[in-house]
Amino acid sequence: MNSNQAMMNHITRRCFLQNTALFASAAVLAPNLFAAEDSFPVVRVPEAKRKFKSIAVEKVIKKIQSSIGNSELAWMFGNCFPNTLDTTVDFAIINDRPDTYVITGDIDAMWLRDSSAQVWPYLPLMPEDPQLQQLIAGVINRQTRCILLDPYANAFYKDENKVSEWDSDFTDMKPGVHERKWEVDSLCYPIRLAYGYWKISKDTAPFDDAWREAISKIVQTFREQQRKDGKGPYHFQRRTETQSDTVAGHGYGNPGKPVGLICSMFRPSDDATVFPYLVPANFFAVVSLRQAAEMVEQIRHDTALAGQCRALADEVEQALHQHAIIHHAKLGQVYAYEIDGYGNYYCIDDGNVPSLLSLPYLGAVRPNEKIYQHTRHLVLSDANPYYCRGRAADGPGGPHVGMDMIWPLGLIVQGLTSTDDQEIRECLITLQKTHAGTGFMHEAFNKDDPNKFTRAWFAWANTIFGELVLKTFNNNPTLLN
Repeated sequence: MNSNQAMMNHITRRCFLQNTALFASAAVLAPNLFAAEDSFPVVRVPEAKRKFKSIAVEKVIKKIQSSIGNSELAWMFGNCFPNTLDTTVDFAIINDRPDTYVITGDIDAMWLRDSSAQVWPYLPLMPEDPQLQQLIAGVINRQTRCILLDPYANAFYKDENKVSEWDSDFTDMKPGVHERKWEVDSLCYPIRLAYGYWKISKDTAPFDDAWREAISKIVQTFREQQRKDGKGPYHFQRRTETQSDTVAGHGYGNPGKPVGLICSMFRPSDDATVFPYLVPANFFAVVSLRQAAEMVEQIRHDTALAGQCRALADEVEQALHQHAIIHHAKLGQVYAYEIDGYGNYYCIDDGNVPSLLSLPYLGAVRPNEKIYQHTRHLVLSDANPYYCRGRAADGPGGPHVGMDMIWPLGLIVQGLTSTDDQEIRECLITLQKTHAGTGFMHEAFNKDDPNKFTRAWFAWANTIFGELVLKTFNNNPTLLN
């Protein structure tokens, strides 16, 4: 979501905060609104108004809340983990197939990235809940239709005839497309979700001819954006006062030398890239292409398409090893965040995912890989200009909402990728003390004052927070005490 859209949703956030304040003040007048033993407000959507109910998710919530010693984290888990199902999903059966439209929270549009990430933590619960599995199959089915409509778009409407508020953008906008910002990860996330779904459920129903065609479109789009034969068909410009909302170079981006990497005009934050090769996204593409190859070979028996996926993955991987590793004066070899293939690079990290910090979470590198560890030290230190140190908290930030703003998503990913118990504990404690009394995660909060935050309703951050708590509970529950 970009900053203009954030402003458009100011009223929604204000209403949420007003409601949260009312809950807090109601403690005296209506104590039955609160958990008697802990005095935390009931902020989860009432059961009658929840969009989807999962018996497996409710079972996990009860288990966590009855098992861990940190009552505030238990309360937050009960609010956050089910938030995607409670508030953002619209499930139906269309043409005898499940169909699930997933909004991000405060914007009525479906991002390929966010919708995948929002339901990802529920995958392990599918064997216990066939209805939950059907809902996730519906996400895959709708994502397939979205990709076939426009593989360069990042966000879509439920109504495929709806005209976007961004229809004046200088790009090939179509009805049904909310926004057409080309981001490599937008085509990686649906593969990641499909692969995880298939591995756990063994169900192949979503992977029909249309899905196979979507995979073919993804490979074609990635090849086009290697830009070996010109700039390719995609360009984007927007009339805006926000520099990161439009693309330099007459809509084609800053120059990039064709070295085998895939150009990404935007980051997962929906901000324009500085250099065209976004390194974390290219790492993600390598993983996704190999997953796609395995699926099309084993499910669709299409060895030709599988070979194309693997060949492209190998080419991108080789180019990353040749061009994405740079020498840092203090840390040695590290991964750059963005490069142009000419030797220029940008050393930062972003709180969103894919990020350099998130590479092990996405399966792109091993957590103990030497270059990744050097890179991790860079992005979690003052060597990264967007790493924040404040009176309230320290943590990863990013350019999207500006300086001095910590992303809970970044703190969560730090915890998910850490192999150090003390670091995981510190991430959990920081998240616990910076939710501004709302019981939910936000997009970003001020390093000195967590009450100054953006996006009161950000379902992805909520659900992945639940993923961190659940992983910690399974691996080392004493950290939650």
